[in-house]
Amino acid sequence: MTDIEIARNTKLEKIEQIAKKINIDDEDLECYGKYKAKILNSAYKKIEKNNNGKLILVTAINPTPLGEGKTTVSIAIADGFSKIGKKSILALREPSLGPVFGIKGGATGGGKVQVAPMEDINLHFTGDIHAITAANNLLSSMIDNHIYFGNELDIKRVTWKRCVDLNDRQLRIVDTGLSGEKNIVQRKDGFDITVASEIMAILCLAENIVDLKNKLGNIIIGYNSKEEPIYAKDLKAEGAMTVLLKDAINPNLVQTLEHTPAIIHGGPFANIAHGCNSIIATKMAMKLADYIITEAGFGADLGAEKFLNIKCRKAGIKPDAVVIVATIKALKYHGGIEKDKIQEENLEGLKNGMDNLYQHIRNIKEKFGLNVIVAINKYNTDTDKEIQFIQKELQERNIPVSLVEGWAKGGDGAIDIAQKLTELVELEEKFNFIYEDSDDIKTKIEKVAKELYEADGVLFSEDAIKEINRIEKLGYTNLPVCIAKTQYSFSDDSKNLECKEPFKITIREITLKAGCGFVVAIAGKIMTMPGLPKVPAAESIDIDENKEIVGIF
Repeated sequence: MTDIEIARNTKLEKIEQIAKKINIDDEDLECYGKYKAKILNSAYKKIEKNNNGKLILVTAINPTPLGEGKTTVSIAIADGFSKIGKKSILALREPSLGPVFGIKGGATGGGKVQVAPMEDINLHFTGDIHAITAANNLLSSMIDNHIYFGNELDIKRVTWKRCVDLNDRQLRIVDTGLSGEKNIVQRKDGFDITVASEIMAILCLAENIVDLKNKLGNIIIGYNSKEEPIYAKDLKAEGAMTVLLKDAINPNLVQTLEHTPAIIHGGPFANIAHGCNSIIATKMAMKLADYIITEAGFGADLGAEKFLNIKCRKAGIKPDAVVIVATIKALKYHGGIEKDKIQEENLEGLKNGMDNLYQHIRNIKEKFGLNVIVAINKYNTDTDKEIQFIQKELQERNIPVSLVEGWAKGGDGAIDIAQKLTELVELEEKFNFIYEDSDDIKTKIEKVAKELYEADGVLFSEDAIKEINRIEKLGYTNLPVCIAKTQYSFSDDSKNLECKEPFKITIREITLKAGCGFVVAIAGKIMTMPGLPKVPAAESIDIDENKEIVGIF
């Protein structure tokens, strides 16, 4: 059976029943049909004095193009805790339509470990990402409208881009204002995918509606002829943008196929954004259960690094344990085995690929000072020899490891890791950030590159240096950095999978995101608007006369 068939054949509980498991009253829900709801702010006021549960972060090694199942493992662990009688909850990101119709597919898990209703979550869900798109493009409209009616603010250079939640490389750079109307100003513009927009980051880093509005007002939309920044609040745009986001700020409650509660909210990519669900959702989840499972996008060099250096710094939280997901196919992929042969048994390639896993373990355990366990996400092509090889290698290094079979067995396939995590989260930690607030921007980037990527150094383009100087003169030196980089490698080259030779990271562009409060450093050839593959998943997605959807995976 396909994932969508498994989900469709599972009887879900009504969302009010799921809410009762975590002591949320009906009056604190805004239902979107039978199986999904918004949790209102009134709920948080009732639980804010509760003790925090144990926060478990799920991350992964550098992936293959189809991903390594972080969300699948996260769901399995939450269900595994339920199986051993523990109160658990998920705090995950919302899927983007880009991957759903592209190459990677949806982000609701797979097999017997999924969040549901699967089709709704992967498509329009509760409209959060559409609201973010609308707020983003409202600001764009107000910028161009202001210029059209005389440009009182002396906007000379617009840095704000439009966005759409689809992969569309044709929109990376566009010419606008070509209608020929009197007073209309032609200019170059561009689109980012919505999940890379600053408004997505702001929604995920805001603590409440007031904080959201303040952050929206602090967005820099461009510069005047004196090279002074112009803010969204100068256009009086923040109020209307906040109105568009008034419902989107509330976290979404759904369930797993085994009826474990799941809060899904916010959806930034980790390769081109900060890759974590919302602070509001995570903090709420920490008050509702004893074990909270969250995940950060792509490999630990991206999502986990940003979770720890950006989200934890801003939210004042830290994980009590980190799960590093590894698949045998990804280990072989990073061990020099060609993509079309990674499903064949190859112990030599597997051995070579272990270096990628060891580096992620070192980063989390030694650099950040956190408790680590490796989850081997089992695929049906994995052989016993390969599994035993990984287990032996890790056990010899005193690294906890668990074989997770959630895809095939549901929560039963994650009982072992759940039991091990109940012990791991109680161990002492010495959590460290990789850089200090007081470090200058170049130093912050260099520390991440050298300590976590193990790069020889960082090369900055002339444009990047100019922008760093501008940002520091404006007084934003203390902000954290968000490095946009390929997910396939510790380097900035997506083809350099093994990273055997010394390499440098090239930063070609720097962008100040004053609203959400970080500086984006774009490395290598990474694009903030992805393109579709030659054969996109959209070609296989269809619907019949009964409105039954097929093809989403």
